[in-house]
Amino acid sequence: MAERNDSARRLDEGKVAFVTCVNDEAWYQEARAYMESLDVPAGMKTEFIPVRQAASMCAGYEEGRLASDAKYKVYLHQDTLVVNKSLIADLLDLFADATIGAVGVIGCRSLPKSGIWWDGMRNYGRVLHACEPESVVDSECMEPDGDYMEVEAVDGLFIATQCDIAWRADLFTGWHLYDTSYCRELQRRGFRVVVPNQSADFWCIHCPKEKPLAASYRMYQKVFLREYGAELHPEV
Repeated sequence: MAERNDSARRLDEGKVAFVTCVNDEAWYQEARAYMESLDVPAGMKTEFIPVRQAASMCAGYEEGRLASDAKYKVYLHQDTLVVNKSLIADLLDLFADATIGAVGVIGCRSLPKSGIWWDGMRNYGRVLHACEPESVVDSECMEPDGDYMEVEAVDGLFIATQCDIAWRADLFTGWHLYDTSYCRELQRRGFRVVVPNQSADFWCIHCPKEKPLAASYRMYQKVFLREYGAELHPEV
């Protein structure tokens, strides 16, 4: 059974907050235009929380979390464009199951011993990647047989939650592994993380710049494995 949220704050069940760490105003304004065009079900309201000059992704998301009393929060990159107009209604349908703590758009069924989700043997979900103007790739993994697939980790380009738990800013002081850590923190508390069925259409377009893996990634991979490695049960 899922445990109670960490925070004793009174949360507004009729509100969805969109939290984004921002260091590029042009990209954020583009992403926000998509957020503001989403269909909002009757009885629900939205708010938008840009966090600027964040010390790390966890620190920024924690600042955004504490700034909002919304029960439902969507943490997304400034270069993630939400194209699923019925996103909020779809999330509410999923979150009707109180054991579901978070929803992502792409992730892995079982984390490998590396702790890196894309190294997993069974990856689920879908996202359109537009890394360059002339290069758009539909990154489509396996689709769930039903409405969703329970996974161990999702990519941080989009994470929607209904649980008010803290981001591990004490451990992840940079820009990597914050997403997989958050999934593990939810699972430690008995919540499930899922990827929805997107066979009809993808939910998000992600527009990252192509760049090599940062040297600091390996450092945070070691941090992740020290904290969570004993909890992993990789497929063989």
